Amino acid sequence: MTLTPRLAATPAAAALELLGERPFVALSGAGMSTDSGIPDYRGPHAPARMPMTYSEFVSGPDARQRYWARSHLGWSRMRHAVPNAGHHALARIEAAGRLRLLITQNVDGLHEDAGSRTLCALHGRIADVLCLGCHRVTPRDGLQRRLARANPGWTDRHAGVEVRPDGDVELTDTAGFLVPGCEHCGGVLKPDVVFFGENVPKPRVERCYAAVDALDPAREALLVLGSSLSVMSGFRFVRRAVRRQVPVVIVNRGPTRADDLPVLKVDHGTSELLAELALRLGC
Repeated sequence: MTLTPRLAATPAAAALELLGERPFVALSGAGMSTDSGIPDYRGPHAPARMPMTYSEFVSGPDARQRYWARSHLGWSRMRHAVPNAGHHALARIEAAGRLRLLITQNVDGLHEDAGSRTLCALHGRIADVLCLGCHRVTPRDGLQRRLARANPGWTDRHAGVEVRPDGDVELTDTAGFLVPGCEHCGGVLKPDVVFFGENVPKPRVERCYAAVDALDPAREALLVLGSSLSVMSGFRFVRRAVRRQVPVVIVNRGPTRADDLPVLKVDHGTSELLAELALRLGC
């Protein structure tokens, strides 16, 4: 099986030709949001990062203090990010009926803000907060106000720290930061996202597998956008598609875990390619 349409001069042109003829499932990663000012994990210029794991978060109050002290600052900036041209183009492609499902590994909510609705937020949304005690999910804005009241001046004192892709910041000294508990039961609050070392909820995984399994190899495709596929939560869907001989197009700056598989790799920005694809589709 070849993934390169005839007469395509470049991988980007080949991808546009192939996707112009096929509906697809999309899988997006952090590289989709870099044009919105949110740094990615593993792009060509991304520094090494060690996000907090789930086991560390639940290990005790000190770890949660470190997490929320940094996340409070990061969210104060991340919440102002707006969808970029790629997010908007993908939403238009969905509205035109060409997108079967958007699987996003991103927690920033920018796809939703752009108008995407046929979507599975694989790793959750950082705009929501989960209580580990009573399991209530509440909007992040309410917790932000409580954190600000409990820690006056914290944001102003750390205005210059660097934001990280998972919604926190580069900050070592978090001593003295106060973290309130759940307003309903006093339990431990956690952002409603999948931490490293935590399992993606089974219903989400099953929904995504079902969408990939429903793709017709002769007429449809899987499109990966801005992901290095370094974590299994996204890579497994690419492997599934390849096993089923579904054409896979990967648009990402830098190497990916799937580069040795029979895929069409495009070293290209996602915003530009999606905008061009939407134009070709007349949407």
